Amino acid sequence: MQLELFNDIQLFQNKVCETIQLEDLFEAYYECRKNKRNRTGALQFELDLENNLIELWREINSGIWEPRSSTVFIVDKPVIREIFAASFRDRVVHHLVIGKLNDSFEKYFIFDSYSCRKGKGTHFGVSRAESFIRNCDRGWVLKIDIRGYFMSINRNILYEKLELFINKNYHAPDKNKIKELCRIIVFNDPVNNCIYHSPSVLWNQLPNDKSLFSAGKDCGLPIGNLTSQVFANFYLTEFDHFIKRECSIKNYGRYVDDCLFVHSSRFFLKKLILKIKKYFLDNLELTVHPRKIYLQPCRNGVKFLGCFIKPTHTVINNRTINNFKNSLNLNNKIAEDHKPEKEECSEFISSVNSYLGILKHYKTYRKRKNIVMKHISPFWYKHITFSGTEFTKIIKRKVINLNQIRREK
Repeated sequence: MQLELFNDIQLFQNKVCETIQLEDLFEAYYECRKNKRNRTGALQFELDLENNLIELWREINSGIWEPRSSTVFIVDKPVIREIFAASFRDRVVHHLVIGKLNDSFEKYFIFDSYSCRKGKGTHFGVSRAESFIRNCDRGWVLKIDIRGYFMSINRNILYEKLELFINKNYHAPDKNKIKELCRIIVFNDPVNNCIYHSPSVLWNQLPNDKSLFSAGKDCGLPIGNLTSQVFANFYLTEFDHFIKRECSIKNYGRYVDDCLFVHSSRFFLKKLILKIKKYFLDNLELTVHPRKIYLQPCRNGVKFLGCFIKPTHTVINNRTINNFKNSLNLNNKIAEDHKPEKEECSEFISSVNSYLGILKHYKTYRKRKNIVMKHISPFWYKHITFSGTEFTKIIKRKVINLNQIRREK
């Protein structure tokens, strides 16, 4: 039976000239399941892994693959957002596409775009912004962002740019299949037949420019998909090159739609705002958020990527600290209500360590110590302990089994 299946696969691969190779799909699967192997969708897919991947592989190469229904929900940290979660098998396809194109994207992206890139996340972006401001401490800093960026991305413009980019930069035999998958992903509307995992009343708190349900025709990418993050970065890369080459700005960085410019002349930056507005409108059909244009002397500092950066020092935003405390308070109620189960302990440890992991990148020793000593309930100390003395990580407390010790003696 297995030999027949193998021969069938070989015949299909040889028959189709420009197929996606099965081993590429397996590699995409292993990337997709990283840190998510215990999720329901991943576990269900893994129950019949080989047949599920072969079926998906056949659909892709036969041109009949279509995305399945997405799950939609609202999160309120760090700000209120609408999240669409694609099915696990669709996320495998997303990883396949990005895995194929990522090397080409990396050559195209500028050095100072920080979103969804290996080794270039928020901490790298903060570090670069610090160097811009310290090297021009008597200059001026401009920060802008785009009104409802993800919901304003024009899918027709995006796919046109993607198609031209792939034709020019990607030369593998499966080029046409990758373009076809990109087209399906870009023009898929996850609003159709989506599964709600949050009460509908929560959407009343969401501004219209933050929801796909209110997006214009052929506009919007779902927040939550890997492809959306990378394609959103790609969509603005032509603008990055415009800023670097035509506007000749050395001190510039961007994380998604948060754009930071540092220059010695206030007049230059004021003129630049007009150029940026025109470029966005003419080329990308985007609008600068009128209430989020910040132009101040560098000495006044600027909020960027969860930090407040000044020429002399950088501090973490109060919002991150408050979110950390609120998270602890919610978890304290669990420990005070009942003995936390194994899963609840793991979630608590992961939550605390994620915040401590952010804070440890900055001079926050006293702040970390103060928060964990004052805001973690004594009920949790039965289950957790600190790793080291720097308050950068908590671990599960080992339970001493006295009966086992007596037997060993």
